[in-house]
Amino acid sequence: MTRSDIVEELASRFSQLTQQDAEFAVKAILDAMNDALVRGQRIEIRGFGSFSVSHHAPRMGRNPRNGESVAIPQRRVPHFKPGKALREAVDAGVAKPAGSPDKP
Repeated sequence: MTRSDIVEELASRFSQLTQQDAEFAVKAILDAMNDALVRGQRIEIRGFGSFSVSHHAPRMGRNPRNGESVAIPQRRVPHFKPGKALREAVDAGVAKPAGSPDKP
């Protein structure tokens, strides 16, 4: 699913939203998430999962072509950990409608 697919899905689920409004909403949410991760903050969406920033320390690596040692600098990478509801839904292979309770 791409960003434009999300916009189309949002516009079709909520008839009061125009395509342009749905696109603005998706862009605003993704920009806010991006900004939070850049600042090193954690994002938690209950039932879906959490996004955080992992820190990788500097280390020595090897160039596979010639075996020469290479210094790999420290870096920060985004990390996603799925929530329990998402893991169970994916495992079951069934999509739950939005807003439905976790247990019947």
